[in-house]
Amino acid sequence: MNSIKSYVARLLFVSMAAITFSIAAFAQSEMPVAGQNNLYCAGFIQHGAMSTGNKIIGGQDEADKYNYSQNDFLYINMGLDKGVKVGDIFAVVRPRGAVKSKWSKKSDIGFYVQEVGALEVIDVKQTVAVTRVKTSCDSFLLGDLVQLVAQRNSPIYERQPPLNRFADSSGKARGRILMSRDGAEMLSRDFIAYVDIGADENIRVGDRLTIFRPLEKGNPLNSHPGDEEVTSRDYGFQSDVYKGGKFSNQSGRKSGDKADGKEVTTSAAKSGRPDLRKVVGEAIVLNVKEKTATVVIVRTGQEIHTGDWVEIQ
Repeated sequence: MNSIKSYVARLLFVSMAAITFSIAAFAQSEMPVAGQNNLYCAGFIQHGAMSTGNKIIGGQDEADKYNYSQNDFLYINMGLDKGVKVGDIFAVVRPRGAVKSKWSKKSDIGFYVQEVGALEVIDVKQTVAVTRVKTSCDSFLLGDLVQLVAQRNSPIYERQPPLNRFADSSGKARGRILMSRDGAEMLSRDFIAYVDIGADENIRVGDRLTIFRPLEKGNPLNSHPGDEEVTSRDYGFQSDVYKGGKFSNQSGRKSGDKADGKEVTTSAAKSGRPDLRKVVGEAIVLNVKEKTATVVIVRTGQEIHTGDWVEIQ
């Protein structure tokens, strides 16, 4: 019996040691902030001109469909004449149009470019190449542009203290959330968004951004209460027997050191106060262009809206 107990004890010890080692190894491993989907399918807002010469010109099954996806075969107008080789990987992008946003003061932000996916060359001819859809972020269309894949590395997750909902301003560059991928207007963790600060403001991949809004701003329903509805002159709340005066028990205070002035309204109470802000989340920069950056939201204190402010930490 004692030998059985000893064996069980040793087995439990070895199992606990293995679990402890696995947890320690996991904690020390480098975890990327963004997976492949958010890293290569995020899209961006570009200001400079984009090359439009190379594109998808045909599909093996184009007689049957217009949209193409994973493992479909597509033709591109690049072949031996442009140095294409079997095994080459190309990115596929789709410019969607100029970005106009009331949130930004920049007059010419640029145009939105959707990242559709990647193609792998499987056969090369003189002026065309046959490709297979290697990665599909969205449906491929004939006419989508083909470009060289730019190597991107995700920022590595770093353990952070709890989100400070009352953090002071860093004094660094700040901007606004212009829009998000897929047109979402109420954002949460792992959502992709585009902000109007970029290389012009010396922002870099991996920078952390505080997402905030001025107090009382950001109500998506615009359902802010109006003027105070109860004044000190209103009555009907006091006892009919023990009347002490016409004092409403729902009104604000009277101004003056003898309460002989007007009622102090909410707007009057706020006047003259310093800028106060409400921290609602945190984002990390994934891609930087001239006037904008693509970010992924990594922490939230509550829902985040397009139009919220961002500031480099």
